[in-house]
Amino acid sequence: MKKKEKVKRKGIPVPNVYVLMLFVVLICGILTYVIPAGEYSRVTGSGGQEVVDPDSFRYGEQTPVGVMGLLETVPQGLVESAGMIFLIFILGGAFQVVQETGAIHTGIAILTHKLGKKEFVVIPVMMFLFSMGGALYGMAEETLPFIPIMILLATSVGYDSLVGAGIVLAGSTAGFAAAFLNPFTVGIAQGIAGVPLLSGMGLRVALYICMVSLAIGYVLRYALKVKKSPEISAVREIDLGRTDRLNLEETPKLTAGQILVLLTFVGTIGVLIYGVFRYGWYLQEITALFFGMSVLAAVFTGMSPNRYGENLVKGMTGIAGGALAVGFARSILVVLQQGGILDTILFGIAKGVAWLPAQISAMGMYLFQCLLNYVIPSGSAQAAVSMPIMAPLSDLVGGDPADGSPGISAG
Repeated sequence: MKKKEKVKRKGIPVPNVYVLMLFVVLICGILTYVIPAGEYSRVTGSGGQEVVDPDSFRYGEQTPVGVMGLLETVPQGLVESAGMIFLIFILGGAFQVVQETGAIHTGIAILTHKLGKKEFVVIPVMMFLFSMGGALYGMAEETLPFIPIMILLATSVGYDSLVGAGIVLAGSTAGFAAAFLNPFTVGIAQGIAGVPLLSGMGLRVALYICMVSLAIGYVLRYALKVKKSPEISAVREIDLGRTDRLNLEETPKLTAGQILVLLTFVGTIGVLIYGVFRYGWYLQEITALFFGMSVLAAVFTGMSPNRYGENLVKGMTGIAGGALAVGFARSILVVLQQGGILDTILFGIAKGVAWLPAQISAMGMYLFQCLLNYVIPSGSAQAAVSMPIMAPLSDLVGGDPADGSPGISAG
């Protein structure tokens, strides 16, 4: 009998984000020889930021970017984005130090045990908690260790495994999608757009409430249906084979140091909001604030200096890809600006959507951003790639980034 030959599946490999951005840099360099150079005048908007004057476009002298110029755009993009890049590095290191203390994990475990017997409130409370992680500091893959705990909790109170996974994934994703304070997405986008940090907060908080409420309602509705009719669960057979159950009698305890870490984390967020709104803090002050938070977290939990340094480096290493992607994305903008074609492209797009209401134009920009998710999964890299175009385009289609209308360039 002949051996079965292995069938090799062919597919289109997803390009690396850096390769994709370098390819875009190359395309933009070629376009500087093709697209006429042009320029808009910039004026001061109502919020004090620089915006595009929609009636000031004029063509200018062609300034194509050569081979050496293209190569230089990458280091230039990194230099121009240095403040944002180092903010991301410090944030990554600081949050790694906080997570290493175990304060957040233990706090969630305690809350899980406290609410375990109150099955009707456990879903909204836990989903809200995970959503806050997504909204405040982009908690995403960090939620994965909580899925087994939430599955045990869900099956212990009469739900199924899908409910446990949904509590974590739907909660954190809803918070991340409607983040109102995430420095990795909102902060980067607003910094590039040149608008005040945390501006448009009211709108984003309202969107966050709507998004998280919908996610909670969806998971809760499914959970109640499964509890009433367990046979409808798609994972019924798997759950019946489970022998492990969450012990709701033994509650873990927070150490004094971990309590101080949690208070420091909450206090840092409060100081951040106060400093930005009261004193106009920007990248350097925010970077210093989170660096201070990491030092205090290490001191409060007795972390050794060497261990602190290791965790700081570990966190910065984990976020390095997203941080450096900001600089590489900036090189795209450098090419467009040096070639004088950025405003020409904006002029062409604006003419194409000029006959549309601003709200419809905003929806088109939103759909473009959704499609960009499939190409660039990193939130920080996405903001760095799209905001140089989105921010001035929102000015041209009738929005003012300072007051949040249509709100595109406010993050």
